[in-house]
Order: sequence, then structure tokens, then C-alpha cells
Amino acid sequence: MSKPQIISDKNKKSLKIKILLKKKIETNQFTKSKLVIVIGGDGFMLQTLKKNKNSSKQFYGINSGNYGFLMNIFSSKNIIKNLTKANMISISPLEMTVKSKNNTTKKSLAINEVSVLRQSRQAASLSIKQGSRQIIKKLVADGVLVSTPAGSTAYNMSVHGPILSLNSKKLSISPISPFRPRRWKGKIVNDKSKITITNLNPVKRPISAVADNLEVRNAKSIIVKTNNKIKFNLLYDKNRSLQKKIKIEQLRKETS
Repeated sequence: MSKPQIISDKNKKSLKIKILLKKKIETNQFTKSKLVIVIGGDGFMLQTLKKNKNSSKQFYGINSGNYGFLMNIFSSKNIIKNLTKANMISISPLEMTVKSKNNTTKKSLAINEVSVLRQSRQAASLSIKQGSRQIIKKLVADGVLVSTPAGSTAYNMSVHGPILSLNSKKLSISPISPFRPRRWKGKIVNDKSKITITNLNPVKRPISAVADNLEVRNAKSIIVKTNNKIKFNLLYDKNRSLQKKIKIEQLRKETS
């Protein structure tokens, strides 16, 4: 059996953890060939997962950034025990297909959310469909975002979108600073939905579409749907599962 793969960003703290971890693995003769240990923040984890989209490996994140929602806390004393007893959850990403104003099409994956944002000083003018059904005929806003349950505590929560349980099989559609209709709070839809967002005025009101952190500018239309063919296997310490983290955020939101 071969040792797990350890990758880290270039942050000093990450590199220090990497050296410590290598020693621990050597000393304890810990082997797990399908395991990838990712040291960094959420952004580095998202980047790593997308690079390994066709892999059946398991990913254990160690946080060396700020919040690290997708990561585990590093414990030098308990790391081997934590790696051995970690629980796995599988999540599927969103697939964003963008047609831009020069009729080129670009596809990208999003683990957290797809955000559609105004590209100029003028608000975006958008129509949103779920399949063939119109959700909203005309939304004038800074934008809109479609979030997965895993991403519902990220940007989605900042725009007052709902926090979704990990096993809810739902997606959240949330407006960003809506101007008209002012009271539209968004919509929760089934994760099998095909969501189409169309720019109603691409010349005067250009928009960009962003899959997590990958941006496509001058978008005419954006299709968002879950790609169930891709499964990312994430590992969490027993007492710090992703489900538990989401529940804690739900309680915080309800009491704040």
C-alpha cells in the first residue's frame, strides 16, 4: 500500500504543516493510496477538486487559511487518528454553460455557486427559467446566484439566501441586491432542475457569469444544472462533519 498524497498551497503555515504531517505519516507508517491531503484554504480545496474531477480519490482538507469551511482543523497530536476515522461525504458540482455575446460557449464546474453579476455601473436585467417554466420574467438587480447545499453558507448566505441541508437535494436561487421586484426573495428548486438565466439587455447592461472563482464576461445566457456524473469524496473528522458545520450556521442565522 502506498502513502497518501500531500499537497499544499505556498502559504508558510501550510508548508510547515506539510513537513510535520510527512514526519507523522513516516513515523506511524500510515498508508492509504486513494487519499489526498489538501493543506490550504477553501479556495485551494475547490481548485484541487476541479483538477481531479475524474478521480475516485478521497480528499481530506487541513485548514491553514481563514475560515476553511470545507477543511478540517489540524491537530498534530490526533492527525493520524483523525485520518483513520474520518467520515466521507460525496457531493456533485454544478455545471455552468455560458453563451457569450460573440456566440462562443464555455463550460465550467462550480462546487459552491454560480453567480451572475452586473459588469457595469448599470443593474443587470435578467429572466430566469426552471426548465420551461418561468420563475421570474424580469429581475433588475446586481445579479443572481445559484447555490449548492455545500455552498449555501458561502456567498449565498451573504446575500441572505437560505442555508440548505447537505442531503436536501435542493438548489437555492438568490437575488443579489434586487431593485425590481424589490421583495423577491429567490426560490429553492430541486437539484435536478435546469436553470436558464438570460440577459434581457446585453448591449446596455452587460453581465458576467462566475463558477466559484472562474469568470466568463459578456454573457448572453447561462444554463446551470447539477452534474451528477461527477462525485467529489470529501473526508471530515468525526465531530466536525460538513453536515454539522451547516447545521451550526443554520442555528446562527436563526438566532442572529
